[in-house]
Amino acid sequence: MTHSNIIGIQFEDVGKIYYFDASRYPDLKPGDPVVVRTSRGLQLATISQVNIDTEDVDLQSFKPVERPASPKDLLQRQALAIKEEEVRERIIELLNQNNMSAVKVVSIEYSLDGDRLFILLNSESSVNFNIKRLHQDIQKMEKDVNVDLRQIGPRDAAKLIGGMGACGLETRCCSKFLTEFSSISIRMAKTQDISLTPSEITGMCGRLRCCLMYEYDQYVEAIKTLPKRKRKVITPMGEGRVVQILPLRQAVIVDLPEIGPRQFSKEELDRAEKIARGEEVEPLPEEPEDHDSVVSRAEDQKMDGEQRTKPIDKRRSGSSKRGRGRQSRRSNKN
Repeated sequence: MTHSNIIGIQFEDVGKIYYFDASRYPDLKPGDPVVVRTSRGLQLATISQVNIDTEDVDLQSFKPVERPASPKDLLQRQALAIKEEEVRERIIELLNQNNMSAVKVVSIEYSLDGDRLFILLNSESSVNFNIKRLHQDIQKMEKDVNVDLRQIGPRDAAKLIGGMGACGLETRCCSKFLTEFSSISIRMAKTQDISLTPSEITGMCGRLRCCLMYEYDQYVEAIKTLPKRKRKVITPMGEGRVVQILPLRQAVIVDLPEIGPRQFSKEELDRAEKIARGEEVEPLPEEPEDHDSVVSRAEDQKMDGEQRTKPIDKRRSGSSKRGRGRQSRRSNKN
């Protein structure tokens, strides 16, 4: 019986992983190029995983690997890459002649046997064009192959094009390590208390940034243990109302009457609530946390007690002004 050898392959450097049966080639290892047959015909791919666990898996559902890529296959791929650039120029010229310069050619790829041509286009949602007619025009221009023309969204286009991210990273996340796109919603930004300014939450593709989901689950779990905003709570300095939540710090900012906003940890709120109920609590550590600092935003740093702004005595300030006024009048008489 042939030993099963399920491998994972990628058609792009940072792309989705597909699984094939390589039982006939047990010596394959990650990084080796292979030839596989897909719905797009013969394609060249790179192995990313080997010896995948096949427990409770139907081996008949995996297509077999055609063969390890030979030097001839690699040369064929290079020759097709040159031909693809020539086709790209002809299609761009066709688009310009038909006043369709807003339609961008994102990717052009031949199947390894050269029988099929796959073209990916992208355009703004406000641009209207007849994709069926364009397909017919390209097919007439490229008669020797079967043309497959598809339109992709802005996120897929940004991944294929690459470039700098909106955050300043040299390579966008989608082009660097994201193999699949997840659903992103504005709720993720609100949960993390991120500014909803479009420039702050929008990526280069014009859609919500993929990084909004990186810490979303951690924020959701952390918020569950903290009091909600606008809720009244008991603090070591008295009762106040929660004005801001700091999930990753496990703390909240409470607005205290006649005192102002102060930051308290969840442990301190729990201790103050137990004291209010008359329960016994453990003594505070020798150096309790200073709550005299005014914190208005999550990113503000705590200030030392000596840096706080002292209240102004209006009576003293007024008397000093009157004194200066009398002195100036006396000086004018002299």
